Amino acid sequence: MGRIIVSENVSLDGVVQDPAGDEGFPRGGWAGRVSDRPEAAVVLLDQALAAEALLLGRRSYEFFAARWPSRGGDLADRLNSLPKYVVSSTLRDPAWDNSTVLDGDPVGEVSKLRRELPGDILVHGSAQLLRALLEHDLVDELWLTVHPVVLGAGERLFGETGERKPMRLVHAKPLDEDLVLLGYRRNTRTGT
Repeated sequence: MGRIIVSENVSLDGVVQDPAGDEGFPRGGWAGRVSDRPEAAVVLLDQALAAEALLLGRRSYEFFAARWPSRGGDLADRLNSLPKYVVSSTLRDPAWDNSTVLDGDPVGEVSKLRRELPGDILVHGSAQLLRALLEHDLVDELWLTVHPVVLGAGERLFGETGERKPMRLVHAKPLDEDLVLLGYRRNTRTGT
C-alpha cells in the first residue's frame, strides 16, 4: 500500500494561499523563488525522487502544468516524468504528460489509488484536497516548509475537522537560514 505525503509551503500563521504570487492574492508571493533557496530546492527534488506519483487538486494541477513541462533540470525532469493523478470533477483532457483524472468520489478514488500504488504519493499545494484527505485519515505524512512571515489573511492550511487528528513530529530541519522543514506522521496510537 502506498503512503500519501503532503508537502506544503505555509506562513507562520498557517496561510497557504498564493505562495508564488501568481494568483492575484494581495499578500501573495510570500514564499519567494525556489531557485533563491538552494536547501529548499534540494528538499523538493528529494521528495520528487522518492515519490511514485503526484496527486493534485485541479487548481494546483493547472498551476504546475502551466510551468513545469517547459522547464529543464532534475526537478522538472522528475515532475514531468512522474505519473500524475488529478482530483477533479471538471477537468476532462489533461495536457501534462502521464496525467490521469480521478473524477469520481475523491475519497474513494484516492483510497483506491493508495491501495494500488506501492510507494509514496506526493501531494503539493491542493489545500482543499488536503483537508478532505485529512478528514478521512488518508494523510500518512505532512511536510511543512514554514516561512517566516505572518500574513494576517488568506486561505489557511487547515479547516475544521470532525475529530482530532493526532500527528507526531518525526523531522525538524532549518533550511536556507530562515525556513524550517517540519515533518509529521499520522499518529495511529489511541489516546494521544
